[in-house]
Amino acid sequence: MNLRLALRAPALWPAARRLVALGGALLSALLLGLPTALVPNPLFGREIPPEWWSYPVLVASALLAGLLLATYVRTGAERTPESERVSRLGSAGALLSFLAVGCPVCNKIVLLALGTSGALTVWAPLQPVLAVASLALLAVATVRRLAGEVACPATPAR
Repeated sequence: MNLRLALRAPALWPAARRLVALGGALLSALLLGLPTALVPNPLFGREIPPEWWSYPVLVASALLAGLLLATYVRTGAERTPESERVSRLGSAGALLSFLAVGCPVCNKIVLLALGTSGALTVWAPLQPVLAVASLALLAVATVRRLAGEVACPATPAR
């Protein structure tokens, strides 16, 4: 039921909000893709080549983050405790996406905790699980926000 409502919400958006969603998706792709070197650039590199699934995770994360960001464009709705919880889900999903697609031996915290061999034998096999968890968190946050707009639309006070 929530998914049906969520799928209807973007069709009701004005053009400016759709542009925010597109811009947010592009910005998210760059913020996730540049430091993880999924988007080639001269500043960041990888010791280990990316896995095949890193690129679909990058694209899906960016699209979901863009949609989620656009739901925060002011419409006159009041901020509620529910929107705070959803915001935390989206933030956690974005962080997990970064950890999932990053180079396992380029993550300094993982290297300090596990060493190089641990990064490759323990952390790297966990990264696909982190990718699925990140996409699930971003999807839940996005669907909740979008469904809430359709189920209980707020009208601006006059």
